[in-house]
Amino acid sequence: MTRHTIAVSVNGALDRFEVESNLTLLQMLRERLALTGTKNGCEAGECGACTVLVDGEPVNACLVLAVEADGCEVLTVEGLAPNGQLSALQAAFSEHNAVQCGFCTPGMLIAAYALLKRNAHPTEAQIREALVGNLCRCTGYARIVEAIQAAAGEGD
Repeated sequence: MTRHTIAVSVNGALDRFEVESNLTLLQMLRERLALTGTKNGCEAGECGACTVLVDGEPVNACLVLAVEADGCEVLTVEGLAPNGQLSALQAAFSEHNAVQCGFCTPGMLIAAYALLKRNAHPTEAQIREALVGNLCRCTGYARIVEAIQAAAGEGD
């Protein structure tokens, strides 16, 4: 297997990695960096549990090869609370009971964070559109949408 040396900034920390050509970004985050907030759901880009930001854009980490992240900035759910303090978005998810089993939550938070960075005050329709690639089998989405609306009201 061909190995490559890549430089990636993950949650603000620049590091170099030697990776195999077939290693996914998801595997690198979970197995090499122990950032297990990014979930391994379907491994086919269907569920959104592995959503991270790459250079500010939400992507399914299971579909991105680690070598493709060379020179990029990656933000995972752990990066939303770098000092251990919940962001307004994370607090809103908790306050609005938008978390049930929690498996989809990291991907939902990253998708919502990306939306709020683009549009500080999205409509309900815009929120639902931003979450279209993230599946939740527990909540029915209503509380997730409410939490994002609440966070938008706080300027997160």
